[in-house]
Amino acid sequence: MEQIEDTDSQETHEITLIDCEEAGNYISADGALAKISDNYEERPVQIELLKNIAKTFNQNHIGVFEAGTGVGKSYAYLIPSFLWALQNKERVIISTGTINLQQQLCEKDIPAVEKIIGKKLKFILMKGRQNYICKRRLMESASVLDLFEDETEEIKKIAEWEETTKTGSKSDLSFMPSENAWTKVNSESDACMGKRCPFFNECYVMKVRKQAATASIIVVNHHLLFADIESRMSGIGYDEPSVLPPYRRIIFDEAHGIENAATSFFSESVNRFKLIKLVNQMYRKRKSSEFGHLCSIGVFSKNEEKIQEAYGLTAKIKNAISNLELAGKDLLNQEYSMRLYEATARQFGPFLVQIAELAQALGDFTNLVRVIIEGVADDDKEAAPFWEAKIILRRLDSYVVLLKNFAIWDEKKQNVYWIQKKRLPPDLARQSDDPDYIILTETPLDISNLMNMGVYEEMSSVICTSATLRTGRDFKYWCSRTGISYTDPERVSCNSFDSPFPYNKNMLFAIPNDAPLPDKPEFQQWIEMAIPRLINAAEGRTLVLFTSYELLRSAHNTTVHMLKGFSGLVMKQGDDDNSKLLEKFKNDKESVLFATDSFWQGVDIPGESLSQVIIVKLPFTVPNDPVFVARAEAIEKRGGNSFMEMSVPEAVIKFRQGIGRLIRRSDDKGVVTVLDRRIYEKRYGMNFVQSIPECKKAYEPLGELAKKIKQFIFE
Repeated sequence: MEQIEDTDSQETHEITLIDCEEAGNYISADGALAKISDNYEERPVQIELLKNIAKTFNQNHIGVFEAGTGVGKSYAYLIPSFLWALQNKERVIISTGTINLQQQLCEKDIPAVEKIIGKKLKFILMKGRQNYICKRRLMESASVLDLFEDETEEIKKIAEWEETTKTGSKSDLSFMPSENAWTKVNSESDACMGKRCPFFNECYVMKVRKQAATASIIVVNHHLLFADIESRMSGIGYDEPSVLPPYRRIIFDEAHGIENAATSFFSESVNRFKLIKLVNQMYRKRKSSEFGHLCSIGVFSKNEEKIQEAYGLTAKIKNAISNLELAGKDLLNQEYSMRLYEATARQFGPFLVQIAELAQALGDFTNLVRVIIEGVADDDKEAAPFWEAKIILRRLDSYVVLLKNFAIWDEKKQNVYWIQKKRLPPDLARQSDDPDYIILTETPLDISNLMNMGVYEEMSSVICTSATLRTGRDFKYWCSRTGISYTDPERVSCNSFDSPFPYNKNMLFAIPNDAPLPDKPEFQQWIEMAIPRLINAAEGRTLVLFTSYELLRSAHNTTVHMLKGFSGLVMKQGDDDNSKLLEKFKNDKESVLFATDSFWQGVDIPGESLSQVIIVKLPFTVPNDPVFVARAEAIEKRGGNSFMEMSVPEAVIKFRQGIGRLIRRSDDKGVVTVLDRRIYEKRYGMNFVQSIPECKKAYEPLGELAKKIKQFIFE
């Protein structure tokens, strides 16, 4: 027993350390899990991981644990989390990167751990409040349906669903509502009337928060956790409820995605569609009639006469947006993206002038809205338009800040400022006179210090686990990118736990040694000849992973043409919703799927549906990605080698994720075929080779390789 500070009350209390041996016994050959499972096989590597995690809890350390596919990391961290929460009345947050894992934890793994330990523990899956319906906003939207608005039918369907739902969660809807419809009826912090709301006692968000306040285990996604951490770092502190109830212990599962999740959360972007939509919701004039929340709240405001200024200001904003779009397209010309920094500052000159004009016009409009809102008497603040206007004002204010930050980019070296050109989806592009649009983005250059200050320094213990955290033989790259390298080394434990699966028997790693190098013009033609041959060798059952959608599309067209008599489906990402494509791929035992980014990780296809993963090129980030280039330059400025310190390690982690799609169960068998022979011919290729499990390897001409692949799969 030992004394520590109670994270919820700031009082000291005795804590009970986890007995690591006893915890490990739950999943041993004669333990509780074996007694409730058929044909249970003990996994010594899982027991070792569990003990390491328990020790991390006991010592208030940070644990970085790589656990290969099949180790069983969920039980390895859930059992110590349960024991700690039961013994010490301390809450544990489990943060994941995917919805699939959250559902697996809450629907399957946590209930199983309750059986294993023999005790119940309150747990909950928490989502961001925007995922829940707001009864008040739904009622108000349904009562003023506009016959001319596209969302009318959707809102009617949502209203019918709300009458029977118990959770109010968007994921329980039988259809996926459009963003426009959902944002009119979902829960928003700025639109929340709190206890003054007539639906307060029936509020779905309040119900979830009430349950979470007494829950010992809370499952969230990385994005929601970062939203909570941001609010705590902004002044709320770590001892009061915020987005989540207070906590001092975090498990990051799928931790390889932390840097990207944090970068995404702390980035801000805006485009003309976002701005015009918000401005129109606040105020718009059609012929001689005025509409929008500003008109509705003006009735209650002592500053109602100010509304007459709105028309001129909104016209100014729309004119400034048009000018900014033109300047952005002139600036980009043939490019798709460009970063604002010393070398491009002169080119950005005319664009920055237009940004300043838009910031001024938008700022004048938000000031007007503020004056009208402030003129509303307290008794009239119950009106729905008042709360709706507050939501829009907050969003517009954040865009004013973003625009102003672009103007002073050279004072904000901790961020990357960049613009990109995008095109509307084909169905919308056909209806638009101007389908190309400009996006302005502000992205943090480095999230490592933020992670250190907001997470590691404040938490009693943090466990980070994934199947892919190492690059080569160590965790150095991942720890430096996520801020762990800032912490006291004595507080950090890093360890890897190899998969128990028999890769040396069940996996072939194949590389055609007659492939042209990827920078050669003939590479494209060669892979379009090679992929159909490799698909035939595996009789379908192939996932083909690309780093470029253009290359994917061309190769897919050629393959469809060359496999005319092929009985399976030959699908490509973009043909349908990703989850539907995956379902078709699993169900059709001879199908082929051509895919890019989102299919490199988190895709689980056990069994005979997948016998071959083809990796077309080593997954290096494209060298024109503005954030990647800015981070590379920062490494070079301090005297480092950005290629070896960032490009290669980042590609290795993604490469390992891609390989991990193949063997999902101990009896799975198949081939990873890499069409990029740099892996054996370049010095840095060893980093990739060393990162794969010990398995059979073949480095031969394509013809021989195709025979070997067929023989290996079907022998």
